[in-house]
Amino acid sequence: MFVNACFSCTGQREFYNDARGQSVSIEFLHAYILGNYRRLYARTLAAGINHFNQAQIILNLLATGKQTPAGDRREEGALIAASLRSLPPQRAFRVLELLRERRINNRRARAIAREYLEGREEPSFDAVKYRAKLRASVAHGHLKLAGELNAFLFHGWRKRVFKTPLLETFRRAHYQQAALFELPFTIAEGLAVKHGIPRDVFLERIEPRLTVGERLRLQGAAARQEGAIAIDLGNAPLTKLALYLLSMKPETRRERHAELHAALERAATRTLRRGTVPLGRVAAVLDNSYSASGSTEKRRRPLGVALAAHYLLSSMAREYRAFWTSPPESPLLVGARGQTDLASPLLDALEWGAELVVIVSDGYDNDPPHAVAELTRVFRTKLDPSRRTTLIHVNPVFASDLYAPRALGAYVPTVGVRDAEDLPTVLGFARFAEGAAPLSELEDYLAARVRRLLERGRRAAEPGVSPVEDEATLDAGEDA
Repeated sequence: MFVNACFSCTGQREFYNDARGQSVSIEFLHAYILGNYRRLYARTLAAGINHFNQAQIILNLLATGKQTPAGDRREEGALIAASLRSLPPQRAFRVLELLRERRINNRRARAIAREYLEGREEPSFDAVKYRAKLRASVAHGHLKLAGELNAFLFHGWRKRVFKTPLLETFRRAHYQQAALFELPFTIAEGLAVKHGIPRDVFLERIEPRLTVGERLRLQGAAARQEGAIAIDLGNAPLTKLALYLLSMKPETRRERHAELHAALERAATRTLRRGTVPLGRVAAVLDNSYSASGSTEKRRRPLGVALAAHYLLSSMAREYRAFWTSPPESPLLVGARGQTDLASPLLDALEWGAELVVIVSDGYDNDPPHAVAELTRVFRTKLDPSRRTTLIHVNPVFASDLYAPRALGAYVPTVGVRDAEDLPTVLGFARFAEGAAPLSELEDYLAARVRRLLERGRRAAEPGVSPVEDEATLDAGEDA
């Protein structure tokens, strides 16, 4: 339950649940597992869970260091350090900032913060882009930064000229418009308002400095400016690319059908190149009912995960077919509409003779209610008691009232995801979701992932070594 929650929950509003309920549920789960299964709680950091829950685990472990058994201290500290390094910088700096807000300032917390900051490749960039968070972390941990960074953060950067190029550019950008276009987008954006630079002029000139994520976030502005911001379809992650596509008007998707289809296929191939196991005859039952439109905080995310999973499973399978709840003219033209009838497409998938059926849905099967639960009961007990066909429910939505992603009955294991890229990882957890595997097997599984994660971290720290791996790679081999 906890691992599934850590894959799917981000504390944000969902279609059926508000943000407050999400936060209360996930905080309770964290407190319960931390108090009763501390070793498993720490090892969940190696399970491939989402960034939101990684950050929560790091904070909770650092806040309760005295409760760590002596035999687990070294592993727990290494897991915290490795996980903090793996977080996106903005999330990692937010974790360090929260250490100050929660008054967590023990020796291990200071050591973790110091190690993280010393390992950053571009400290001057961090000082400019994450200035407030970095300043809070340094002050809280009584740390000393190299070069001019302490003077920049604490001693009045307006009153001096810096030898570090980026720090000097930041200083000049407050007085010269031309200098701000040499800064990171998030910093330059605020200064552009200060200088009164028109938005369209600013976006056009700052474009070369935009990251892939920033380009995708600016998709609305790009559309209004008729392509002022070019989106690099060749490098965008699979789920983000699917969400970008779904934000387009249907007419635009029709016009660019071939281009967008090829981009999604390439993104799926890039994901699988990192390591996964090929599948046989696979059917996907994909939920595009109205609830797949998501919420104001997670717009179209369930539908985006379904579309991305369609392309990912298609690339993984020897034979593949997709069965939508409301079949679209083309997957690229899919929209969220209607009630959730999962039973009809599931029957079609079983009739087709799939070896593996992956159901991607929020679990609210309501047309008719609980039809899938009864269908799978009859299928398992009467038609396929030997389990020739594998059934797995992949749920991108956390149900706060259940403390877990909503299931589709007792005969289909449910695993949580945030992105379609999580699929290779969560398939390894499917056998635990059924409740048949003992706790010792889960402990062994997580211990193996911990060993590989820490080994990967050691290899990455060696001079001249830069291993290209991610969580999908950890699932290759024995996990399959």
